[in-house]
Amino acid sequence: MLKIRLLFSLFFFLACRVEAQPLQSQNITKLLSRADSLFDAGQAEPAYQLYRQIREQGGHQSPQQLLRMAYVQEGRNQYPAALYYLSLAQAGQPRQDTWRKMAALAQEHRLTGYPDTWRQSLTITFRRYYNRLLQGLLVVAVVAGTLLLVRRRTAGRAWWTAYGAYLAATAVFLNLLAPPRVGLVARSHAALMAGPSAGAAWLTTAAAGDRFAVQGKQDIWYRVRWKGQDAYIRTPDLVLID
Repeated sequence: MLKIRLLFSLFFFLACRVEAQPLQSQNITKLLSRADSLFDAGQAEPAYQLYRQIREQGGHQSPQQLLRMAYVQEGRNQYPAALYYLSLAQAGQPRQDTWRKMAALAQEHRLTGYPDTWRQSLTITFRRYYNRLLQGLLVVAVVAGTLLLVRRRTAGRAWWTAYGAYLAATAVFLNLLAPPRVGLVARSHAALMAGPSAGAAWLTTAAAGDRFAVQGKQDIWYRVRWKGQDAYIRTPDLVLID
C-alpha cells in the first residue's frame, strides 16, 4: 500500500512539472512581447525591467534583447553593465558592429581587453561560423562512422586510419580553436596578483569592465591572462561570460 502511495505521489509530481513548464513558457513569451512593445514605443526603462525579470526567471533572450538592455545601461552611464550585456550578445551572435561598440566604450573609459585590430576582426568572423563548422564536422564524423560499421567487413585498414585522422583533426578543431572563456571585472579597484594568494606579489589594479581571458580556477581565484602572463583575481571580482 505504501509503494502504491509513493508511486501515485511521484506521478502527481511529474504531472505538475509537465503542466508548469508550458505555463512558465507562455508567461515568458507574454513578457517578451510586452517588453518588445514597450521598447519599440520608446519606453526603454520599463522594457528593461521586464527583460531583467525574464532573465531572472531563466527565460531565453536573444542578442537583440541583450543589446537593448545594454542600450539602457549605457543611457544610465552604467558602462560595466552595458559591456556585460554587449558581451553576452557577442557570445551568442558574434558581430563586428557589437564588438566595435564594446571597443568604443572601453576606449572611452580606458579599459583593457578590447582590441580593435584586423586580427580581432578576423577572429570574430571565424567565431561567427565556428558552431556551424563544428556541426558539419560532427555530422560527417557520425555518417562516416556509421558507414564504416555497416561495411566493417569490406572496409580496408586505410579507411579506418583516415577516419581516425579525421576524428583527431576534429578534436583539435574543437579544443584548440574553440572561443576562449572570458570574464569581466565586476568591481572597481580589483587586485590582480602574481599568484593565487593574498600574500602573492601585487601586479596591478583592474577597473570595472576590464576584460580578461580566463585560463582556469584555483580555490577562490581565477587565473587570467594579463599582458602575456598569468595573473590571479578573486572569483567575486570577475563575472564569467557564458
